[in-house]
Amino acid sequence: MAAAAVVAAALAVLLNPRVAPANGVDKGATVPSKWGPLSAQDRLLLVKVRQAGLWEMPASQMAVQRGASPRVREIGKIINQEHMQLDADTRATAQQLGVSLPAIPNGTQRSYLRELSGLDGKAFDTDYVFRLRAAHGQVLPFAAKARVQSQNTIIRAYAERGMKFVLHHIQLLESTGLVTKSALH
Repeated sequence: MAAAAVVAAALAVLLNPRVAPANGVDKGATVPSKWGPLSAQDRLLLVKVRQAGLWEMPASQMAVQRGASPRVREIGKIINQEHMQLDADTRATAQQLGVSLPAIPNGTQRSYLRELSGLDGKAFDTDYVFRLRAAHGQVLPFAAKARVQSQNTIIRAYAERGMKFVLHHIQLLESTGLVTKSALH
């Protein structure tokens, strides 16, 4: 009886296309879904966006509270609210597709939060804008690639929604006047 239960559980895991590793990487395996094949890259998009939100939301809350300029405080509020919407979308999409997501920022992201928490005034504003703009600049091409290459209709629609948020955030951050020409290369 116990052996049959173990075999049944193992078969359920093997046959369930909704199981994916938390980091989105599993040697490139593509699994079937009713919305089209779900690739490792598709899963990794969800993981990367969730991971970004895990530090950008608290950083934006800091901007609301600690920002020296009214514009940085305003942008922090907008970005935080939009990241909350995107995070809810990310979690719902991941749940629909059976993708596990991280629950805490990674080590680098935690160091960014520590760095920001030690800054005040214009130094805070500049670092906040620089760090978030750079992070959004890394996610945008990844989302665009998923949008163009994914065969999964859920991921394609999600990537498109996500790109709109990312582009809007880049525009907001650049509207502070703190983005220098050296950051544009």
